Amino acid sequence: MSQPTFSQTESSKPKAKGKSLPPKLAIKLVKWGWTALWQVMMSQLAPGNKTGEYTRPSSQFRNFVSKEPENPYQPAADRYQLYVGMGCPWAHRTLVVRTLKGLEDTIAVATVSPSPEDGGWVLDRSEEGCQSLRQLYELAKPGYEGRCTVPVLWDKQTKTIVNNESSEIIVILNSEFDEFAKHPQLDLYPEELKAKIDWWNEKIYSAVNNGVYRCGFARTQAAYEEACGQLFATLDEIETTLETNRYLCGVGVGVAALEGLASPKETRLTLADVRLFTTLFRFDIVYYGLFKCNRRRIQDYQNLGAYLRDLYQLPGVADTCDLESVKRDYYGNLFPLNPGGIIPLGPDLSQLKEPHDRDRAKLL
Repeated sequence: MSQPTFSQTESSKPKAKGKSLPPKLAIKLVKWGWTALWQVMMSQLAPGNKTGEYTRPSSQFRNFVSKEPENPYQPAADRYQLYVGMGCPWAHRTLVVRTLKGLEDTIAVATVSPSPEDGGWVLDRSEEGCQSLRQLYELAKPGYEGRCTVPVLWDKQTKTIVNNESSEIIVILNSEFDEFAKHPQLDLYPEELKAKIDWWNEKIYSAVNNGVYRCGFARTQAAYEEACGQLFATLDEIETTLETNRYLCGVGVGVAALEGLASPKETRLTLADVRLFTTLFRFDIVYYGLFKCNRRRIQDYQNLGAYLRDLYQLPGVADTCDLESVKRDYYGNLFPLNPGGIIPLGPDLSQLKEPHDRDRAKLL
């Protein structure tokens, strides 16, 4: 007779008696524990109000570079440096404006990467004797206890932070370094369009730029549904606007200015488009899935999808778009939203290089 196999021997043993939690109770306990822990982690990652809605803290450094006689921050080449995270949409704005204006030789860039172990951004290489963004903030303001965010406009001369509010940094880059810019004729915030640009900026910031975060960082179903509804209502409104407008605002000297040309009939590229672009670039990559903004992808919109391709194909803009950093920073570091830390392999960005036809004559 053949010897019994290992499995036969094991199955012939009497089962040990013991007590275990009923599966249903065990699941409830695990779910309760994880939910409680998730709420704690989310409160640290994304502070919210009593309704579970994400509330973004304000930036703390709000000085400007200008030629005003008494202003300590005067325009100069090689005096200022940008600190950016390549995955961050707010920092990305500053890189786009820097590129469009042709300020690469005037304002240097230093990069940071998120480090969950260190609890913040770390410098990719040592700067000003600092290894982390927090150390840089403390160098600028000893005893600083606030949030350490990017972008940062740093003054190498006085060793301090001039500004860390992206919406203000891009205004500075647009107008205060024209004597050093390769494209000084390109004005992304012209006086005659400021009211319209500001109107779009306010709408887009609340519902789209910050709206995707209000979806992803919501801690209640009601807060999420409200944010998601506002997000897609605004995207639908922008889609309608782009049916007859190449960009969001006005007519005047536009993209042709990048090549030293001037066409009064060309729709004007403005800061409103820059501010929208960096969110749209990340939308299908991370916000659609990770932030639950999944009613519709940007590429599924006829006009918004083409508009994104148009902006992406502007001279130098694609070089500011770092797909791998975006995926790493969101999927790899937002532990409460993606506990496994698994980073998706896609998507393929080749569709952003396809023709956009946004320069057709009927668009004003």
